Amino acid sequence: MAKDWSIDLEQGDYQHNRALVIEDGLKAIEETESGCYVNLVTPANFGNPSHYLAEALSQKYKSGFSFKFIDLCGCGGYVFRVWKK
Repeated sequence: MAKDWSIDLEQGDYQHNRALVIEDGLKAIEETESGCYVNLVTPANFGNPSHYLAEALSQKYKSGFSFKFIDLCGCGGYVFRVWKK
């Protein structure tokens, strides 16, 4: 069944490893069903994820997705939403 979902990429090793956030964020997008979105919750210390995730997405996928920076989340990180077409 296709559904929207979220992945927490802000705790543990993610807090100090932006490359790991990008790597696992891209994996989460691949696991997302077409027509759905995944919220990537990223560490606050890397700042707005639009500045580093958007570039990684554009390099890996030329099309087939759209994204939007949502906001700070209650846990202190950021929410970056990616829709898979």
